[in-house]
Amino acid sequence: MFIGLWPFGAAQAQSPASSVTITEAEVLKAQKAWGEALIGISDAFEKGGIKQAQAKAEAVLDAAYGYNLGPVLFKPTLSEVPQTFRTTREGALAYFVGQNPKFPGDSGFALKGWKQYGFENAAVSIHGDVAMTMGKVRLTNSKGEVTEVDKTWGFKKGQDGTLRIILHHSSLPYQKNK
Repeated sequence: MFIGLWPFGAAQAQSPASSVTITEAEVLKAQKAWGEALIGISDAFEKGGIKQAQAKAEAVLDAAYGYNLGPVLFKPTLSEVPQTFRTTREGALAYFVGQNPKFPGDSGFALKGWKQYGFENAAVSIHGDVAMTMGKVRLTNSKGEVTEVDKTWGFKKGQDGTLRIILHHSSLPYQKNK
């Protein structure tokens, strides 16, 4: 059984170059929408409490992430062992809004009063119906404090034209001990 790499000389299956091919503009739009959604969850929490924040987060997960396609490779910024990786919708929801006893370390990343969002891609790599990005994300809270994370996203575009996140890796930048 051959796993992982295409053998030399073999032709790779190509996605049709039709509406399922992702454009860079679509990727940038999806990244911007993710930040707006995160701020929307924070705002929903401030205005209506945890129930409104949870409803907003569920809508975001269903609209933006590809849990309907299978496991999403989601490694949140502030997750810890033994729940570092969140391949299920339930795990992602717990990370964003907490409130799940199966994920006791989660306090709700999206509930931290985020007010501004920006991103800077180091690169965007597009391969038909799949695109990947890597770069910086900056989040500003209501106190004006900025959190910067290193972010890698993978997007898959379905036959219906919907771009969904299938890979979301986030980590704090490395800081050499001084």
